[in-house]
Amino acid sequence: MIIGLDVGGTYTDVVLLSNEGIERAIKVPTDPDDLFHTVLSGLDQIVDQVELMQIHRVVLSTTLTTNAIAQDKMPRVGMIVSAGPGIDAKYFRTNSDYFAVAGATDHRGREIEPVNPVEISEISQRLKSEGIRYVGVVAKFSTRNPQHELQMLDLIQPHFDKVFLGHRVSGNLNFPRRIATTYLNTAVYPIHKQFFQAVQDSLANKGVCIPIHIMKPDGGTMVFSASVDHPAQTILSGPAASVMGSLAFAFDDEDTLVMDIGGTTTDIAVLVNRAPLLNPAGISMGSYKTLIRAIETHSIPVGGDSAVRVVDGQIRIGPDRIGPAMAFGGPVPTPTDAMRILGSMKSGCRERSISGFQEIACQLTCSVEEAAFQVFDRTCRMIMTEAGSLVDRINQKPVYTIHELLEGYRVYPQKALILGGPAPCMAGHLEKISGIQVGVTPRWDVANAIGAALARVTSEVILFADTQQGMATAPEESFFQKVDRTFDRDQAVSMAFELLREKAFRLGAEEKELEMEVIEDQQFNMVRGFYTTGRNIRIRVQIKPGLIGEYDTIAGILSRE
Repeated sequence: MIIGLDVGGTYTDVVLLSNEGIERAIKVPTDPDDLFHTVLSGLDQIVDQVELMQIHRVVLSTTLTTNAIAQDKMPRVGMIVSAGPGIDAKYFRTNSDYFAVAGATDHRGREIEPVNPVEISEISQRLKSEGIRYVGVVAKFSTRNPQHELQMLDLIQPHFDKVFLGHRVSGNLNFPRRIATTYLNTAVYPIHKQFFQAVQDSLANKGVCIPIHIMKPDGGTMVFSASVDHPAQTILSGPAASVMGSLAFAFDDEDTLVMDIGGTTTDIAVLVNRAPLLNPAGISMGSYKTLIRAIETHSIPVGGDSAVRVVDGQIRIGPDRIGPAMAFGGPVPTPTDAMRILGSMKSGCRERSISGFQEIACQLTCSVEEAAFQVFDRTCRMIMTEAGSLVDRINQKPVYTIHELLEGYRVYPQKALILGGPAPCMAGHLEKISGIQVGVTPRWDVANAIGAALARVTSEVILFADTQQGMATAPEESFFQKVDRTFDRDQAVSMAFELLREKAFRLGAEEKELEMEVIEDQQFNMVRGFYTTGRNIRIRVQIKPGLIGEYDTIAGILSRE
């Protein structure tokens, strides 16, 4: 059996899956101020009276780190950054305890200015005296040669609980984004570690001692213990779970919108031939532009429980959620109340919804039923407008799926899959106003948790080789190996695949999940005078994101339900 858990803004969904389909599905209210208790409560309920020996996989999707960043509830951490001549590291300041220091390496990894040990030691003492326990260290071109980051680590490590190094956080070239990525890993680390320990202890107390996985924003998973060293990889895992929950039911050879309409937000994504579109640069979280690979998603503050108001004669939906719908005891009218009044939703108290819409109807000078329809229609149109904006934004840049670059491709969705609490009530009207075919994902109410449960482990490796210097490196993997002048592209791919295999197993992958592929392949000759002096090779490989083998059986059962 498999447990999938997804923390939403309104409810946390938990499912227990077997080869017979869904054995159990529950919802627990999400307490944004105590996500630990929310997750542990969901796990407690789903395993109650279950033979624990039958559970072989647990996958979590959580908003914990996302919320900490969005609400600026991260602890103070230190950042030590060296750039060298030609660029001022102060321009990329991430936080108040940020220090630009001496030291520089060129684009081929050759030292051009040494680290100043006295400067680093003084900064270390200052941070320690301020009570700071976590530090990030980034040197420009550390992905070519991490020696400066390693030297700074040796100088400061004894004084802090955890030090994150830029070259181990991401192997991609982009100095400003690597700084931001390292900072976020450092800042969310204590929050995520506490969460990891709480979940681990809770399940261990119940006798569940199997590896726990956590969703990543690229639609894959990694073993929970590995996430402690890469906590920022859990950012935006919720929208990724939505996409994976729809993947098994998507349409071949067609562009498909995926819209997860929750109580608080709606998350929107696009599939091309059942492959999620990738944000090639990396996640942006507020002012932080990172190197964290992610499915291209767009979240809007519109959901079934969004507060409804009339402002200057115009209907306003959200952006806040004050509580549940009035039909379920909430304090203010919501789109869910509109659906209850119109009869598309059958649960909840219709009289309370009508009572809440009396003032809305008065302000709009129409009947309660007409006011309810206007709110419902406005909500649907806002969602479709934002979906169109996402498609336009995607078409303004090269289109990448999780698998490949689609050169010159333009996205043109004519079908949509929707999930989330209001999905069945909204599908018909979304189809009417958009002109595209809209389907409801099987088990729309807990599809996110199903997506989390069935997503497989993903990982990637970036390998550089400079045959003139005689070195092949994958700094993110702490890999350095001498090569000779005959080292070529095929050997580089083979070396990268072997590193990827080892990494995937460390992250919890099984042999049958190892669908490896090359996603970047660059090579150019280095010439001096009239002679080729060496080759510069860059290879990027990945385990394809997708669903575990069991999904075929489970998806087929769900489609028939």
